[in-house]
Amino acid sequence: MHLKPAELESLLRRNVIDKAAFLFTTQNKSFKSKHASKSSLKEAAKGRLVRQSPKSSSAAATTVQTRLNRKNQAKQFQAQKRNALVSAARIFSGVDGAPRIVAVIPLTEDVDARSVATTLAESLDAPGDNCPHSGVWRLRAERFKTSLQFVTLPYKRLYAALDACKVADYVVFALSSEVEVDTWGDTLLRALQAQGLPEVITVVSSQTPMDSKAKPGILKSLLSFIQYFVPSQARVFDLHTGSDKLNALRALCEGKPEAVNWREGRPYILGEKVEWSDGSLAITGVVRGGPLSANRLVHLPNYGDYQISKILSAPLPRQAKSGHGGSMDVESTMLAEPDAEDADSLVSSNDPDDLANEQTWPTEEEIQEAQKGQHVGDIIPEAKKGTTPKVVRRLPKGTSEYQAAWIVDESDEDGGEDGEREGEEVEMEEEEEMVEMPVKDEDDMEMTTEGLRSVAFQDLDMEEEGRQLKDWRERKREEEDDLQFPDEIDTPMDISARVRFQRYRGLRSFRTSPWDPYENLPRDYARIFQFEDFKRTERAVKRRAEEDLTAVAVGTRVTVYLKDAPKEAAQSVQSPYIIFGLLQHEHKKSVLNFTVQRNTEYDGSVRSKDPLILCIGPRRLRVNPVYSQHTRGGGRGANNVHKFEKFLKHGVTSVMTTYGPIAFGSQPCLLLRETNDAQAPELVATGSFLNTDTTRVVTKRIILSGHPFKVHRKTATVRYMLFNAEDVHYFKPIQLHTKHGRTGHIRESLGTHGYFKAHFDGQISQMDTVCMSLYKRVYPKWSELWREDASRGAGDDGGDQMEE
Repeated sequence: MHLKPAELESLLRRNVIDKAAFLFTTQNKSFKSKHASKSSLKEAAKGRLVRQSPKSSSAAATTVQTRLNRKNQAKQFQAQKRNALVSAARIFSGVDGAPRIVAVIPLTEDVDARSVATTLAESLDAPGDNCPHSGVWRLRAERFKTSLQFVTLPYKRLYAALDACKVADYVVFALSSEVEVDTWGDTLLRALQAQGLPEVITVVSSQTPMDSKAKPGILKSLLSFIQYFVPSQARVFDLHTGSDKLNALRALCEGKPEAVNWREGRPYILGEKVEWSDGSLAITGVVRGGPLSANRLVHLPNYGDYQISKILSAPLPRQAKSGHGGSMDVESTMLAEPDAEDADSLVSSNDPDDLANEQTWPTEEEIQEAQKGQHVGDIIPEAKKGTTPKVVRRLPKGTSEYQAAWIVDESDEDGGEDGEREGEEVEMEEEEEMVEMPVKDEDDMEMTTEGLRSVAFQDLDMEEEGRQLKDWRERKREEEDDLQFPDEIDTPMDISARVRFQRYRGLRSFRTSPWDPYENLPRDYARIFQFEDFKRTERAVKRRAEEDLTAVAVGTRVTVYLKDAPKEAAQSVQSPYIIFGLLQHEHKKSVLNFTVQRNTEYDGSVRSKDPLILCIGPRRLRVNPVYSQHTRGGGRGANNVHKFEKFLKHGVTSVMTTYGPIAFGSQPCLLLRETNDAQAPELVATGSFLNTDTTRVVTKRIILSGHPFKVHRKTATVRYMLFNAEDVHYFKPIQLHTKHGRTGHIRESLGTHGYFKAHFDGQISQMDTVCMSLYKRVYPKWSELWREDASRGAGDDGGDQMEE
């Protein structure tokens, strides 16, 4: 009930309302703090913004000024974006501008890349008679005041497509309205997606136009397919429609192409003309990506790294001013030459001298003098029978017998990850024996010699071939067992455990126990280079590359001469023919670490040290990598020790370690596995370069398991882990653990069959399993350059063309 003030006063006078009750029900104002906190003010505002009243003249002036400031700021941003776009596209403008490289890649067998390029050129009224089926075709687009350089590729040339997309400004994916994309096309798209794609244009090319009723559904289906790999695609152009054909060409000729991060700042050239003369390979093209220095090396795919002898200008011929309509050549000028003091060398690895520190080994001169009898007292006497060891091992000074067990022999390539299954680790002083295998005939065996090691080839009979094939097919089951029982192996009964696992050691804590990363390294570590601070070196190298005033600017058409290039590099002309400039030190080899993930579509097993093809930047290497766990957050941990992974697993990010040339920046990588078809490899995994940490210790763990035969509170009798008393005493210092979380130690041996008594930190159950963890360090194998020519089948067409 609401009362007016006059009515309320009259009621109070007549004592109808108790004055005391009325005063009791009234509420005073809540206390307001003089200094309110920010949180209380924010909560009281509830998201409302306090704006000044426009009534006052000062507030109105401030509002007008703020509006003008916003308009001026927006205008400045617009001008900056326009200037950035103009400067980025300036390299393509003008008569002497660089052409826009357009890679035309057919994804189905019934699509022809040459037909797609000539169809796009019809909008410019340009004849397509000189367009090759596989090669480079340059076209002047006067309507858009720019030039196009089409790189046409045949179907099912994966490596050529990867190389073309590394240098392309635009990629045209040609789909078919009748044939679906097969496994090869899916593999190519996944590989290009991981490698990094520039601006993408998707077109539909077929011999006959699509039906008008079925066309919308087909275009919608193709758009949905290509958006799975390239989400930025908004439409698919039909080349049988004039407007779509013109719009596709306009998308290629206008605007700035999307940048690919890993190649920014790195020079590369698409070869328009290739010549070889007197050991020098001349490649003509336009410098792109970054300035090209004559002091740095360049990489030629399939052939390796080379030095630059000189760089000459190669301007396009000018149109003659006379009425003859011909063209006149412009003389070339010297742009850059290498500096003898600053030029990079081709030395990629160190050459270790095995006898440099050997004091007791006589030189060849001393042996010759001893044989001539010039120094009779220095003649080396014959060793007594039984005193010469069967296997000579060179050990560092102060190395104990236990540490000597860690040294990896050349004969022990750590057959590595499945050495437990094959038993490759034998006694140090045991002679190598030839394994007898059934052969069909003595003529089927041939011996080849590589240095001091002989390799025997035996043509096996069908029974032995079947047995080895069965073992190979059981790898799938072995991978499943590794997931269910990781690192668990059975202790052999025919050989002593202390001999079988002599290269392993026990660690109290895998996470914190110290491990010397320079302890008894293999011989390959003497060949690599190591940086004191890799990140600092990378920053310094990139800064010097940016400040190099002698480098050739981007957009300049040049002819680069390479020293000592093979003649076959010019004879077997590939499409596309590209060279990539390397940064300083990128030719030297070191230990490379990559973060990789398995391809979800690949179902085969990927074991450590399996031969694979590593594609990183412009390089392709033949590697046998090892995999290890990726530490959370990418940190090194307390001791930089990381657990070895026997298989590369699905859904897990792992670290791949291999030897290879140093790489700067976060370059993407691909792992491919060769198949019977050289141009259809399987995509195994994708990832990116992590670092060149040579102190990263990849440690393999094995677990010996035993059964608690008798249990009495914290003490148990364990069997089936070891099988003789000598092994029990040998492994006694190593800590035990159970699958239920108990830890303990071996107390004493019981009997002669490997039974022992162990004491734990708590009561254990007979249903528990007693385990012992052993560790050893593993290393990858040395990598080599992979060549496409060596893997190409005899029926492949190598006659690619290149035209201007």
